[in-house]
Amino acid sequence: MVTQPKSSWALLSYRIPREPSTPRIAVWRKLRELGVAQVGDGLVALPADARTIEHLEWVAASVIEADGDAIVWVAAPTTRRGGSELANQMSSARTSEYRELLDEMISITGRVDSRSLARLRRSWRKIDRRDYFRSELRDESRIALADLARDGAHIDSTESVK
Repeated sequence: MVTQPKSSWALLSYRIPREPSTPRIAVWRKLRELGVAQVGDGLVALPADARTIEHLEWVAASVIEADGDAIVWVAAPTTRRGGSELANQMSSARTSEYRELLDEMISITGRVDSRSLARLRRSWRKIDRRDYFRSELRDESRIALADLARDGAHIDSTESVK
C-alpha cells in the first residue's frame, strides 16, 4: 500500500474517433506503456512532474493528429483519499507486472542464454520506468534478475572451460 501519494497529478482528457481504429490503438498502447491510472472514460492520470507532463503532451498531440480532442491538466485531488486511490491503483498494477516477471524468472530452469537475459532486463526496465511509487517487488525482482545473470555467467564460464 502506498502511503505518500504525489500531491499533484498530470491528467490527460481525450476523445479520439473510433474509426480508423489504428490511431486509437496506438494511443492506448502509449498510455499503457506509460502506466497511467484510468480515472474515467477518456481521462488518465500520472504523478505530475516535467517528464510525465511531457509524455502526456506527446500523447495529446497524437490524439489531435488523429482528428481527436485532447488537453493536459495538472490538478490535485481535493481529498487525500483521492490521490491515495490513484497511487494504489498504479502501485498494484506494477506489483502485478513485477510478480509476472519474477514468476517467469523462477520458471527458468537450467542455463540462461544471453538473449533471454537481455529480454528479461528489457522487461524489468520497462516496468521500472512506469513504477512511479516503487512497488514492494521492485528490489526483489532486480535482485532476482542479478542472481539469474550471475548464475548464467557462472554456467557459461564453466561450460567454456570444458
